[in-house]
Amino acid sequence: MVAPDDLRAQLLAWYDANARDLPWRVGPSDHAVGVRADPYRVWLSEVMLQQTTVPHAAPYFLKFLSLWPTVSDLAAAPDSDVMAAWAGLGYYARARNLLACARAVAGRHGGVFPDTEEGLRALPGLGPYTAAAVGAIAFDRTTNVVDGNVERVMSRLFAVEVPLPDAKPELKRLAASLVRDHRPGDWAQALMDLGATVCRPKSPLCDRCPISTHCAGLATGAPEAYPRKTPKAVRPHRHGVAFVLTRGDQVAVVRRPPKGLLGGMLALPTTDWRAARWADDEAMRHAPTQADWKGVGEVEHGFTHFTLTLRLLRAEGDADGVLWSARRDLDALPSVFLKAARAGLTNLI
Repeated sequence: MVAPDDLRAQLLAWYDANARDLPWRVGPSDHAVGVRADPYRVWLSEVMLQQTTVPHAAPYFLKFLSLWPTVSDLAAAPDSDVMAAWAGLGYYARARNLLACARAVAGRHGGVFPDTEEGLRALPGLGPYTAAAVGAIAFDRTTNVVDGNVERVMSRLFAVEVPLPDAKPELKRLAASLVRDHRPGDWAQALMDLGATVCRPKSPLCDRCPISTHCAGLATGAPEAYPRKTPKAVRPHRHGVAFVLTRGDQVAVVRRPPKGLLGGMLALPTTDWRAARWADDEAMRHAPTQADWKGVGEVEHGFTHFTLTLRLLRAEGDADGVLWSARRDLDALPSVFLKAARAGLTNLI
């Protein structure tokens, strides 16, 4: 049986001794003496951490801070610069929302983030989770912060039998039952840290858990079986052809349309992506120029909702309507096109 006040005291004591040292975080000892987190850093980190791990996001976070130290600096940045700096983080709609939010904070609020959950929700691109997280961590607002880590902790703590995603409302309700006015920002981060380091998706470290005596999932003998999950549907598979056109040490790239998958990002010229493979003659209608195109293999890539095979064609020449990128700058491409460019430049057959 969960005893909320005892559980909270045990978890917060554990967090005080074991909080992760993260570049956007004010640790519990500093927080206790009045140091407050920078809302810009909290917001930026939360946007980057959606669908991204801490080790992968941290270098991007530091890069963004070095380029744009304040939200007003970010708001004034050209779209193309921000999209290039974001390349490799994936889920590129987040970068567009990032810019929209920064410009709203700079334009409507004088570069100062609203300090309430309601005010944060009114900003473009801030959904319920991000608004709650920034509200709690940056402003110590009593909000209910529920991410994937917290869902996993709640599902095990209460042995919730309803599978995800149907269990989400119940998990959010259970998390809310443990929220108090006392240390709401530390509480949110304590739950996140517990899920990330102890109550892990696989092989949970129950012997190190400060609240294991409250855990109904552990009492079943199989805590790793929670959260229950609905079997995933098979992702559809698509095919495309990407064109690796070189001009000396430069590679032809194009900017994708602002809306849709990888919107606004630099990319290799490519056909559409569809269920059927492309025949050579129809693929050539999408080539950036007439040239002696040669096959250089193919690459596989997985997106959230589908998988992709990109067949690669390479040629040397010139073309109208493209941009030219030095090979050393190809890291600015999204991962699918960076993978394709690297393969196309090394696997000539």
